[in-house]
Amino acid sequence: MSAPVDVEAVAEEMLAAARPLARAYFRTPLEVERKADHSPVTLADRAIEKAMKEVLARRLPDHGVYGEEHGAARLDARHVWVIDPVDGTKSFISGVPLFGTLIALLDAGAPVMGVIDMPMLGETWIGHAGGETRLNGRRCATSGRTRLEEAILFATSPDQFTPAEMQVFDGVSAACQARRFGGDCYSYGLLASGHIDLILEAELQPYDYLPVVPVVTAAGGVISDWQGEPLSLASSGQVLAAATPALHRAALERIAELTAKASGHPALRGL
Repeated sequence: MSAPVDVEAVAEEMLAAARPLARAYFRTPLEVERKADHSPVTLADRAIEKAMKEVLARRLPDHGVYGEEHGAARLDARHVWVIDPVDGTKSFISGVPLFGTLIALLDAGAPVMGVIDMPMLGETWIGHAGGETRLNGRRCATSGRTRLEEAILFATSPDQFTPAEMQVFDGVSAACQARRFGGDCYSYGLLASGHIDLILEAELQPYDYLPVVPVVTAAGGVISDWQGEPLSLASSGQVLAAATPALHRAALERIAELTAKASGHPALRGL
């Protein structure tokens, strides 16, 4: 019988291949292309994902892989790795160091390990479902806040919301202590470390949200879609993350109220 694979060591090897490329390409002239969904992509995105997949092909050739730039393979395997080589490409091409590399390991479709790596900041969060989340090797935890009026709320950009979703976001944020935009995957690391309390986003893809699930939950937080359902490869892309179960419940209740109100307005249907 072969020895069990140290999946965290595999993830670290993937990051060791990714970080030098991210740092080498950052703030250099790069041609920016537009994908079918109009999101930007560069040579850096593709080179980093290729390097990470080469590690997987060598170490775990029977595992599946779902990458943002180079597609998927063996998605019917029990274990599937989900990769976002540059989460926050808009930040990357703007010279803003708040972009990251994301990795998730799925076991029968459920994310059991997640990684947020910030190559320009030297910060790495690794979370294990049912275990703990560590920032650069040290255990971290969410803030413990339970009430909306105490919460600091983040979203990556107002552009990610439809008019109906923006009505909901505005209504939730109005109940919070403060709201901020920006951060991409970094926001989820900040939540896991107790610096912010709530994240409300939309239009995300599986490679955006699946890697952050274990990071958030193993630090004591809760993450779901806007209806409170677990996130999966088939989720809508609407994401709610909260520091505590109580705060998550309060946000879900507020979302439900606002959604019901928006659905009655003909111009705001479609949530």
